This record gives sequence, structure tokens and C-alpha cells, in this order.
Amino acid sequence: MKRIVLIVLTLVFAFGLAAVVHAAGEKFETKAGDTIYVCGCGAGCTCGTMSNAEGECGCGRKLVKTTVTKVEDGRVFYTVDGKELSAPQTGAYSCGCPECNCNTVSQKPGKCGCGKQLRKGRTP
Repeated sequence: MKRIVLIVLTLVFAFGLAAVVHAAGEKFETKAGDTIYVCGCGAGCTCGTMSNAEGECGCGRKLVKTTVTKVEDGRVFYTVDGKELSAPQTGAYSCGCPECNCNTVSQKPGKCGCGKQLRKGRTP
């Protein structure tokens, strides 16, 4: 009986942990010096779209090419038009294409570099 309870508790914990990880969103893997594409709207924009490929941001504008200056405290820092900007490294939306390497994340819905819709939360 104790063994069954232990197995059930283990399964409940594992599924709970998986749900928390799924809700956390996809992490944009990058490092200082990498070339990336970001939303070029400026500091007032909240879409926080970043990608390894050209495309559009969540607010509909074309992504602009830039270089990562640093990754710190869960944020990616870069420069656009001479101003240092940053976006969260973990996106609420991400590219879910298994064949795509665009690594797109965003805080708002939109499309990834291949043109497919971004998916909410972590991809399977």
C-alpha cells in the first residue's frame, strides 16, 4: 500500500513540475557577441520579440539586426539606434516548428521567422 501511495505522489509531483516548466515559456538561448534580430520599436514597446532569423515582431514591424551586448538576470541586452535595450530571455510565446532554428521568443503573439504562428508557452 505504501508503495502505491509513493508511486502516485511521485507521478503527481512529476506532472505538476512539468506544468510549471511548460507555463514558464521558452528561453532564448544566446550569449554576448551573437547576432540576433529584435523588435526595433524602442523602449516603449512591450512585445520583446527576439529571433535568430529575420521576420516580424509581435507588433507587426520588421525585426532589426543587432548584436547581443550581454545576458544578465534573465534579460538579453542589445543596442538599437544607439540605445541599449533589453528583453526578457524567457518568452510567453515561442516558435514551435521542429524544422525551424529561428529560436524566436516574444511576449506577445505573432509569427516566427518561417511565417508560422508563435505558440503560447513552452513548445513540446
